[in-house]
Amino acid sequence: MGQLNRSELRQKIMTILYQINVYDKNKITYNIDDVIKEVLAIDNEFVKEMVYGVITYKNEIDKIANKYLKNWTIDRLGNTDQAILRMSIYELLYTDTPKIVTINEAIELAKDYSDDEVRKMINGVLDKIYHENE
Repeated sequence: MGQLNRSELRQKIMTILYQINVYDKNKITYNIDDVIKEVLAIDNEFVKEMVYGVITYKNEIDKIANKYLKNWTIDRLGNTDQAILRMSIYELLYTDTPKIVTINEAIELAKDYSDDEVRKMINGVLDKIYHENE
């Protein structure tokens, strides 16, 4: 297994956050590092930073998401959609990844894993956060 590019790594992060969400919902205890290792055999700083970041700032991230999801809340989205949205909001607000890259990557993931309506919701939320923080 060679080096994964950032897009592939984001896919792994999405999977890890999905898994953690399932554990949380079912009140299953887990070790974050173990969940990461199950999904990604290699040690990767970007993945760790993103996963731990999302978990650390989950309440803030969810508040922001809910502010922009019209008549909807993040916890009503599917686990995958929640993972994509949380990860993208975290990356937009707490990292120095170029904002356009973050949004494009989120839309690409949503194209592959979310339905059209949810993809539009994710796009809308990220767009509003982007414009409010410019």
